[in-house]
Amino acid sequence: MKSSLVIACIAFVFCLWGCAPEGNLNVYELKCENLQNPLGIDKTVPRFSWEILSNKNATEQKAFQVLVASDPSLLDKDQADLWDSGKSESSVSIMVPYQGKVLGSGTSAYWKVRIWDEAGNVSSWSPVCNFSIGLLNKDEWHASYIGFPTPAGYNECPQLKKSFDVNDTNGKLLLYVNSLGYHEVYLNGQKVGDGVLSPAVSQFDKRSWAIAYDVSKLLKKGQNDIVLWLASGWYTKGLPGVVHNGPLVKAQLEKLSENRRDIILSTDASWVGRKSSYTRHGSWQPHQFGGEIVDGTVAINDLSAEGMNSKNWSPVSVISAPNYEVSPQMVELNRIAETIRPVEIRSLSKDTFLIDMGKTLTGWIEINFAKLQKSQEIVLEYSDHLDDKGKFTDQKQTDRYIASGEGSEVFKNKFNYHGFRYIRISKLTEAPSAESIKAYLVHTGFELASGFQCSDPELNKIHDMIFYTLQCLSIGGDLVDCPTIERLGYGGDGNASTETAQTMFNMNPLYANWLQAWADCVRNDGGMPHTAPNPYKAGGGPYWCGFIITASWKTYLNYGDEAILEKYYPTMQKWLQYVDKYTVDGLLKPWPDTDYRGWYLGDWATPTGIDQKAEASVDLVNNCFVAVCYDNMQKIAKVLGKTDDAGLYSQKKDQLQKQIHKSYFDSSKNTYATATQIDLAYPLLAGVVPEELIASVTKSLFNETTTNRGGHFACGLVGIPVLTEWSVKTQSADLMYSMLKKKDYPGYLYMIENGATTTWEHWNGERSRIHNCYNGVGSWFYQAVGGIRSAENVPAYRQVLIQPQIPKGITWAKTFKETPYGKLVVNWELKEKVMELNVEIPVGSEAGVVIPSGIKKYSLDGKEYELSGEKSAVVAVKSGKYKINYTL
Repeated sequence: MKSSLVIACIAFVFCLWGCAPEGNLNVYELKCENLQNPLGIDKTVPRFSWEILSNKNATEQKAFQVLVASDPSLLDKDQADLWDSGKSESSVSIMVPYQGKVLGSGTSAYWKVRIWDEAGNVSSWSPVCNFSIGLLNKDEWHASYIGFPTPAGYNECPQLKKSFDVNDTNGKLLLYVNSLGYHEVYLNGQKVGDGVLSPAVSQFDKRSWAIAYDVSKLLKKGQNDIVLWLASGWYTKGLPGVVHNGPLVKAQLEKLSENRRDIILSTDASWVGRKSSYTRHGSWQPHQFGGEIVDGTVAINDLSAEGMNSKNWSPVSVISAPNYEVSPQMVELNRIAETIRPVEIRSLSKDTFLIDMGKTLTGWIEINFAKLQKSQEIVLEYSDHLDDKGKFTDQKQTDRYIASGEGSEVFKNKFNYHGFRYIRISKLTEAPSAESIKAYLVHTGFELASGFQCSDPELNKIHDMIFYTLQCLSIGGDLVDCPTIERLGYGGDGNASTETAQTMFNMNPLYANWLQAWADCVRNDGGMPHTAPNPYKAGGGPYWCGFIITASWKTYLNYGDEAILEKYYPTMQKWLQYVDKYTVDGLLKPWPDTDYRGWYLGDWATPTGIDQKAEASVDLVNNCFVAVCYDNMQKIAKVLGKTDDAGLYSQKKDQLQKQIHKSYFDSSKNTYATATQIDLAYPLLAGVVPEELIASVTKSLFNETTTNRGGHFACGLVGIPVLTEWSVKTQSADLMYSMLKKKDYPGYLYMIENGATTTWEHWNGERSRIHNCYNGVGSWFYQAVGGIRSAENVPAYRQVLIQPQIPKGITWAKTFKETPYGKLVVNWELKEKVMELNVEIPVGSEAGVVIPSGIKKYSLDGKEYELSGEKSAVVAVKSGKYKINYTL
């Protein structure tokens, strides 16, 4: 009897264990629309993603359960009133679509998830996360656009205020702000949120962004004061879509309680406004972005209680604005990412000083001044480099501070930014101290998602320079060419750096924002500009215009966002129809300049000795790019289930490849067009070179590089990513490594030897020293030396090929990549001839580890396996941590 009882108890315990949450199986990193706890999203069917942590190998998600509720207290009881997916048999853990009750504008919801693995173990519930839906329909906006008329117009940075009473602070209170120009929100004297320079960029003659803020904890019973502080930014007279001489805003405060929405406040004629301590100078055109003027005598009362209650407020103007789209912003806000202190302060004259921040940056400065005289005007000028003689270079970036003469005073940027390393500060009676100065790196608040380090310190410096440069260029929800001169989202620069940027960072939201601007910029005839947004005419070529295709495809591959392809497929087709219009005898030929686009480039920013304007090279490069676009379109059509389109684009690609070869190949030299690096590498990469000629053309490329160019890079903005991708695919690591190691002109170490901390616009350092021309090589560190490559045409790193390419001279590398499924790690070390490889694969991914040809034996976690050695072998591994050794 006793023994039967014991057995029954044991059985009961095992039953409980089998049903209980697995303690080593955890769900984390929950995202909605690839954003963490987003407010005011742009769709009523959101998509959920999560990552899984397990301490055992080969873990797989076999099922999930998502709960979505209107109140977090329901989730505490494992209940859901909006959606309970039940136990859904599926391995999908990214972009899982909501399938519950219909959600509408202004809805706020909470969610959590748990998963089951291959053994039937269930995880504990994830932490609870939330999301809300923005105002999706025009008739849901009850607010009016308001502004504050002043003689200074768009240079003014006015404050608009409203006092209002709140009797009940229970429930969720969301403030929706749609500003034309920059804004900051203050509630009862406290800044709302940590965003700066909001909103993100958009094409103002088509669309502007609305941002939702949760102000539930900032409101109080009784009287509340809200201030909307505005500045023009890109909403400047003379630019597309700008209809008023100054910034505008509409805002709406809503209370959500028990699924009921009540409007508490909206912008209208009852608001009041005034000038603030900030004004702007500069026309927001190339070379004319100017800076800010801060009046310290006014700053004292900007947000003080006395200032709020003063009598210097005047009625605002209600402005009738065009009926353009107002859409929820779906990219992270700009944020302060790093605080930087000066490394040197030196005197240039008795009242002028040069401040060296130690590295270039995009962002703000904050300076605390000791006692100043009333009306004393301090001038701050910014530059990203000194000239050859060590003198300050004027880049027309200037701020001014007008002293109040009362106590300690502070200058800090608010509605403009600069690209700089050096600050020349004048009209000071004594040098500022290092402790009184701070610079702030500002960029879009994306996640840093990678890391690389190897045994070669010089290679690490190049990687780190590119990694940092891209952070300096990603301000406002796109990647700009530079922060100093133009601040434009050039498609060519974007194409050149997309693979690198999307490898290093989680930029799915940023690219979604940027691609929307491209779709908004397409003309009725299918013509595309060279930048998006497209405020004015800018230079480029087809490689710039076709960003809508290549960037969409890359975004799908790197993040698994199929909706991007579906949304912009019609725009891609429209542009290719424009390409057809200028195709003569099977080849794209130059199209005319327009009022929104100029030039017709092939490669750009090449070093001395390369004729980037040579007609044959320009035509070859552009037709190779179109062939790549057709290849991308063929693949996109397959993903979208458009079989006929896939066949059409495949046929167009084949025809174009043959025509390019027929028109530009020189059989006597085994070269194409001008026989430069890009004219050889691009045909190889674009599938133009017939199989039987690949070896000969490759030999010509090596000869052009090593003999004719002394082992240097001899290409520019387009050539660098082309050469990089070709190098990775052909495993030409030694050639790429040797080029990267060159310390003389042109090269990356040449930049570093000459003081660079960010990459330059030109190999010789002309113009901007913070630029997006040459960052395309950054992906090589991860894909070649690190050995991490996504399987061809498989999105989101679901299948990965691990194959380190080891240049002679490198003995170890440590690389990681935060994929949509989690952290993927490849660490390898070469000890004499023994290769030790440690890999970590996230749950949801699987990898093939390549064992090179000639290897007849390898060990996996201590267990040995035999190989023929005749050709390379692929060892398949699922999620988990593995150690692989073999002798070279």
